[in-house]
Order: sequence, then C-alpha cells, then structure tokens
Amino acid sequence: MKTKTTVVEYELEAGAFDWPIAPHKTVRAWGFNQQLPGPVLKAKRGDTLVIKFRNELPEPTLIHWHGIRLAAPMDGTGEVQQPVGPGEEFEYRFVVPDAGTFWYHSHANETVQMERGMYGALIVEDEADPVTDADRVMLIDDMKLTADQQFSEPGWFLPRIIERHDGREGDTLLINGKEQPTIEIHAGQVERWRFINASSARYVVLYLGGKEFRIIGTDGGLLEQPRTVTEVLITPGERLDILAGPFQKGETFAIESLPYDRTTFLKAKRRTLATVQVREPKPSVAFIPDSLRTIVPLAPPDAAVTRKIKFAVGPSWKNGMDFLVNEGTHTQDEPVRVGQLQVWEVSNASLMDHPFHLHGFFFQVLEENGQAPAYRAWKDTYNLKPRTTVKIAWMPDNRPGKWMYHCHILEHHAAGMMAHFEVVNDADPAHETAHSLHPGCR
Repeated sequence: MKTKTTVVEYELEAGAFDWPIAPHKTVRAWGFNQQLPGPVLKAKRGDTLVIKFRNELPEPTLIHWHGIRLAAPMDGTGEVQQPVGPGEEFEYRFVVPDAGTFWYHSHANETVQMERGMYGALIVEDEADPVTDADRVMLIDDMKLTADQQFSEPGWFLPRIIERHDGREGDTLLINGKEQPTIEIHAGQVERWRFINASSARYVVLYLGGKEFRIIGTDGGLLEQPRTVTEVLITPGERLDILAGPFQKGETFAIESLPYDRTTFLKAKRRTLATVQVREPKPSVAFIPDSLRTIVPLAPPDAAVTRKIKFAVGPSWKNGMDFLVNEGTHTQDEPVRVGQLQVWEVSNASLMDHPFHLHGFFFQVLEENGQAPAYRAWKDTYNLKPRTTVKIAWMPDNRPGKWMYHCHILEHHAAGMMAHFEVVNDADPAHETAHSLHPGCR
C-alpha cells in the first residue's frame, strides 16, 4: 500500500506546429509541446499532479482531465474555470485517486481544437497492476483533410447539416499521430495496449485480424477478470486496455476497425489503423492473475430511479436539427447531494448512437433495456444505442461544484446535447446558499 505522497510536475504549452503524419504528408496541427498527440503524462495512484499550462494558440482554451475524479475547479470546463487566453498561464493541481488509462483534451471550441490535435494520454499506475512485457498507449484519431493536407471546412447547408448530424469523420486515420504505422512486438511476449478513442465521432470496432485478445480494463481501471474476445467497440471518449499476445515469430496482421452502423448518412467502412509485425522471440515475464480486482456493486438492478434523462434529436428551422437533453439544448439539470446514491435512467429516443459521458465521476451500468450487463465495470462513457434505455448508478462524493454530462460526439455536444448540474454539500453553508439560488430550487 502506498503511504508516501509524491508531487509530479509537468509543463504543457499549447501551440501550432507542423506535424508529419506520414512520409510527405504534413499537417498544421494544434497540440501540446509541439507534438501530436501531446506527451504521455504518468503518475502513481495517489500522486498529486501539477501541470503548469501556457496557451500560445491564437484563441482561448482549457484542458479537461477526462476520467479523473478531481475537484470541480480543476475539471477544465468553462463552467468552473475562466478560459486561458493567448499568452496566459494556468496551473492545474489535483490528486489522481485511481489507476487506469485516462486522457486530457481541450474543452473549448472542441470541434476545431481537438480535430487539430489538442489531446494526450494520462496514465496512472499502481503496484497491483498486472505484470506485462511492455505497456503501450494507442491513441486513435481521424482527420478530415483536403488534398493539400489542410483541415477541411464543412461547406454550406447540406454538407454542414450532414456533419452536424453524423459528427466529423475523416479519411485520415491515426494511431499516436501517425497514419498506418507499423508496430513491432516480440514473439512469445504479452503487452498491455491502452486504447483511447480521441476522435470526434468515429466508432471503432477493434479487430486484430481475427486473433483473440483479452480485455482487462475500461474507463475506470481494471475489470474483475480478463475477458477474451476477437472484437470490441470503443466509442469516442472511451478507453479500453487489452492484453495483446503472445504471437508467433513472422506473423503480420492489421489493427483494424470493423464497420459499425450508427445510422449516419455516410456508410461505415472497414479501415486499417496500423500493421503489427512479430519479431524474434524474447522470454516473457508477464503475469496475469485470474482475478484482477473486486468491484462492489453500488445498487441492485431494481433500484429506484432518482432521475430520468432523455437524449433526442429534433427539427430546427435555424440548424436543420437540434441535439437535445430533456427537450432542451445546453440545459441546466437539477442538483444532486453529496452522499445520496444516484440511479439515473438515461434513454436515447433518437435513431442514432450517442456516447454518454459523465464528468468527474464513475458509474456502474445496472441494466440496458432491462438486461444486466455481461460484466461489472466502472465507466464514465457508455454508448446509448438507438431507442435504448440504460440504468446507471453513481455516488456523488464530497467534491461539490459544477459538473456536466454530454454526448461525446463533439458536434452533437456543440449542437446542444449536454447538461450542467451541481453537486451540493448540504453541510457546507456556502453551498446551501448557492443551492437556494439555483433556478431549479425556486
């Protein structure tokens, strides 16, 4: 058990730079520390992270620490922090209480800033992690580029309506900022591959040429037991940790995304993300226990619902369509109280998929359309299929402040499919005063 508190410091600077995504193919990216993706930040569970951030972009920005259970003022949204203007600095400081695969990204003008590369991985390690022969981050993204490698604009009316409906999907697919890279692994070894889907709207059905792999973790860290599969869906915002290998010397196979029909105007295609080449054998030190951790259930499947949330799409004279939460756009939801279990019924009344993302807290899925999930996990992002109702449970601990939930398809978020809410500590007089002024309490 860790007893010593360690402060881990990083410096991040946002700026514009030229980035080669493939031979003879360079984009004018926006990102952190002149690289795409930004540097991998690492810490141990329980460490205090201090990130000294400077903005050298031509517009304001913020950094959201996706999946970290931190204090509300550090969440990096416009509700809790003044955007960092050009030439300005801000210091983020927070404890990382959970081990797992997390990431950081812009939370200002996201449809532009994240498309251009404003994201990076944050890895929190723990002594209880399974032992593998290597540990790799696989940050997935796509870019929509013109023939001369400029970021394309959606155009007028119909192309803009289509991009608003579908979300922005590009034909240039990247892993760790490179188009179709080659990944080498030694025969006989087992590696931990940490996948993060940083794309605006692309759903990735991960497929390793038909080879089996084991899922060991998702948004909130390790599962209870490894799960063997040949394919798995990773939606925008989600993370997935897998065990890859052991493979045989001389094998070559593709890391692919299989087609997934999320009801868009454009037809989904099978796409190659990278190529894996298996090199000469090396001894393995990997040790993967049958039991990885215990996840205590928060509530039974029949727990009483405390809140109903509906995602929907409606017509709009101005925009062609609006993306709605409880019939409104960019809505203000009711507050929740520290220590009071939340059981939310989240429904998708539309005919397309939406990845639901909750800031600052992990939840457990209790049911999907009345059926229990195949396994228990801690999640902060979960796919809502069309005409689907999901029941989730989560506990607001003593981190009062303003939070949000939204669709993690960036264009849907920007078009209104998000809501703010406040976590209130009734024992705090200051928060009691703030609660009394909340519009929902009048």
